[in-house]
Amino acid sequence: MNKLNLIIKREFLAKVKNKSFILMTFLTPLIIIGIGVLIGFLVKKNNDSLKEIAYFDKTELFKPSDFKNTKTIKYINLSNSNLEETKKKVEKGEYYGLIYIPKAESLELLSKSVEFFSKESLGLKSIEYIEKTIEDKLQSLKMKQLGIDEEKIKSSQITAHLKMYNFSGKESSKLSNQLNVGVGSIAGYLLMMFVILYGSSVMRSVIEEKSSRIIEVIISSVKPFQLMMGKIIGNALAGLLQFSIWVVLIVILSVVSSLMLGINVEEIQQSTNSPEQIEALQKIGIEGQLILQEIIKLPILKLFILFIFYFIGGYMLYSALFAAIGSAVDNEADSNQFVTPIMIPLMLAIYVGAFTVANDPNGVVSVFFSHFPLTSPVVMLMRVPFGVSYLEIVTSMIILTLTFIGVVWLSAKIYRVGILSYGKKPTYKDLWKWIRYNH
Repeated sequence: MNKLNLIIKREFLAKVKNKSFILMTFLTPLIIIGIGVLIGFLVKKNNDSLKEIAYFDKTELFKPSDFKNTKTIKYINLSNSNLEETKKKVEKGEYYGLIYIPKAESLELLSKSVEFFSKESLGLKSIEYIEKTIEDKLQSLKMKQLGIDEEKIKSSQITAHLKMYNFSGKESSKLSNQLNVGVGSIAGYLLMMFVILYGSSVMRSVIEEKSSRIIEVIISSVKPFQLMMGKIIGNALAGLLQFSIWVVLIVILSVVSSLMLGINVEEIQQSTNSPEQIEALQKIGIEGQLILQEIIKLPILKLFILFIFYFIGGYMLYSALFAAIGSAVDNEADSNQFVTPIMIPLMLAIYVGAFTVANDPNGVVSVFFSHFPLTSPVVMLMRVPFGVSYLEIVTSMIILTLTFIGVVWLSAKIYRVGILSYGKKPTYKDLWKWIRYNH
């Protein structure tokens, strides 16, 4: 045990004292926040520029009130001017664009005949808003032609909201399901990122020591199993420390940058959306209290405990595999043939979580992959917010633990032979021989 503690301490200190580790620990949050601030600044600056768009209506069906100005777009009626001269003004840059509404035999033909001229491409949201404006006007005119009362149509519109309950009386909603998907997805993605970053770090550490022949000195006084476990745990502790620092720094820098630069996220969101979307965002703001209530209803403590377990279990499981690969090869290039099969279950877990768990959290596929040990750390975390029985959770945890023990045992058998093997690029057949080797 003392030797294992020494290896853990050595690996941890070697990692945290590394210049690149220290640099990335403090530089990564600055880069993330810096990119966010830059995007916010550019969006805000872009939205501060007012675009003047002219419209030329030959039908005389549209009124100035039909084209409602937004924070970024101002509409100018040039229907009484010359069309060719107006196009030239747009081409010279006097106006950002021109909406040309020609005469047509019917409203249906008119809806397909409207043209837009501009020197530069118009943003997608602005295009959608112009199309919606024209569509609403033509639809209103069509209703009048058919003798349909538009006000009655509007007043007859009813939105249905399902109240969902299970047989224990617990209430849920579409909003709570959306939150469940979000929380589960974030937990799953964080786990996958951690496994990829720090699991591969274990592999690189083993390869470096093996290629420098330092491993031959270390292995003379320490059992291969202790060395492998020490590397896994030491790198995990260093990774958790770095991850914790990232979270704290990102939160602090986000608050400071928002206060210093006065970047209002809600304002940016509103300025980049059409009036209809702004109205929808305002409704979301009104429902903020409901969202908070749904967040409170989430099993936060249960999620936190399970996140820690699957976080550690998933990392240890995959790190054991990465350590075995590192011991089997002489350089990182040779590891690709073994790393790819390991990464496939992680990719599959994210795919299942995003496309299956979100739509059918208690379906056969979701249940199976939340118990399959190579995918359960990600998929089960995505399923838990939807409500999973304790029996399923305990079963999944037991399977993951037993698999981890089995994988560590197999990886240790590969590690003890592979760590002193040089010169030959190993094959799967070689790995199988090393697992069966008993001396």
